[in-house]
Amino acid sequence: MDKIKAKRLARLARHRRVRKKVSGTSQKPRLCVYRSLKHIYAQLIDDAQGVTLASASTLSPDYKKMKLSAGSNKEAAKAVGRILADVALEKGIQSVVFDKNGYRYHGRIRALADAVREKGLQF
Repeated sequence: MDKIKAKRLARLARHRRVRKKVSGTSQKPRLCVYRSLKHIYAQLIDDAQGVTLASASTLSPDYKKMKLSAGSNKEAAKAVGRILADVALEKGIQSVVFDKNGYRYHGRIRALADAVREKGLQF
């Protein structure tokens, strides 16, 4: 098994282990983050009903209105976090459960989480 495949499988194992314990409700949804090489995505999910309450990414129209240059850096992650927090606060969501999807709390994941906290959502 090559190194890249081993890293991907390890992340998926971490994700499955955490998802056994973490779930979101309509009052306290799960903030799930996914990052690819080019983009970052965030969703607020109600696992009890199986519904996505809000989402934001570097591909969303709100992000494109901001006219930032790249989609795969910390500034882009901060912008996505701010957009998601604004949408959540409009819908009356005050606190969330953070699901970092098996990624380390570092770099873009941390930038997104900090931006969400700055806007007023509580983890």
